[in-house]
Amino acid sequence: MTATNSHKKAKALKVGSRRPAKELCSECGLCDTYYIHYVKQACAFINQQIAELETSTHGRSRDLDNQDDLYFGVHQEMMSAKKKQPIEGAQWTGIVSTIACEMLTQGLVEGVVCVQNSEEDRFQPKPIIATTTEDILGAKVNKPTLSPNLSVLEQIETSGMKRLLVIGVGCQIQALREVEDKLGLEKLYVLGTPCVDNVTRSGLQKFLDTTSKSPDTIVAYEFMQDFRVHFRHEDGTVEKVPFFGLKTNKLKDVFAPSCMTCFDYVNSLADLVVGYMGAPFGWQWIVVRNDTGKQMLDLVQDQLNTQPVDSSGDRSNAVQNSIPAYDKGVTLPMWAAKLMGVVIEKVGPKGLEYARFSIDSHFTRNYLYVKRNYPEKLANHVPEYAEKIVSQYTLPD
Repeated sequence: MTATNSHKKAKALKVGSRRPAKELCSECGLCDTYYIHYVKQACAFINQQIAELETSTHGRSRDLDNQDDLYFGVHQEMMSAKKKQPIEGAQWTGIVSTIACEMLTQGLVEGVVCVQNSEEDRFQPKPIIATTTEDILGAKVNKPTLSPNLSVLEQIETSGMKRLLVIGVGCQIQALREVEDKLGLEKLYVLGTPCVDNVTRSGLQKFLDTTSKSPDTIVAYEFMQDFRVHFRHEDGTVEKVPFFGLKTNKLKDVFAPSCMTCFDYVNSLADLVVGYMGAPFGWQWIVVRNDTGKQMLDLVQDQLNTQPVDSSGDRSNAVQNSIPAYDKGVTLPMWAAKLMGVVIEKVGPKGLEYARFSIDSHFTRNYLYVKRNYPEKLANHVPEYAEKIVSQYTLPD
């Protein structure tokens, strides 16, 4: 069957509630479109193919003997950055929103796939194709729930757009890269964010209710480099809860199974990645993966303060100690959790070493989850780079 006929067949498919990945579905939105025809090849949880897609996207796959490549994927450069004039109300200083706005206003793209929140719920994602800067700015602040970003793919073809920017997370971008050549675009730009531990909307509510003193007033939150969860409230106050004080015994099952089986924390297939975990507190971490990503960053370079990435401390003991603690659902008394947080913040891993700590902690946890719950998938689902990272640690049975 030719590619053209295959695509016609895809259009003819009836889209419904089918989820071929079943309980591992990350609700990326692909299966809400006629592109469901390609899901068995495209879905990150049915067919893990990061190495192959790295080569087709970036011209090579990661070098497993290079520590930065091993952990952070194919890249040309990394840096820490923040906007000289932050966008009011942005999650950080607004680098992602600024890049998207510049790409639109300068005519590089005709639309931007991004995620606003629904009118009824500030945490309920509503994917859109933004065609104005107002639409883009209406999507600022992360939505920490599973989001069907790719559900708008059909609109791309019907709109006639030929140049598009997509903002998304790893599982969405893997599926997007697989169907990229079927979208009829002249140029696709991908701006990624690192992603870990998303939840369903009900799971998010359980996390907020269990962790925060005022769950109903939270507008944003993030697991930060000071080993605390920062909850930002409507009145501008920031509530900080130590990682080690989280009620792990109540929250072990709150994260989506897809996130518990994911090994693409750093969004390996985006052109440009903007996050925070490899940067000092208050800065953002930028990873330029290819020439397209460099072009995107250059648009806003004069609006940013930048500095080289740094790394200090040793993550190894902290990671090894966290493995049985999470596995057994250990929760420290709050006084002990705060004390441990202060000590680790002073002497623990920082910069890229903190990023490695976070990756190691999640990869070891997720490896165990796959091994115990989906042993038949272990050999093919865990990427070689993740196996190498996990092999540094002693895991329980």
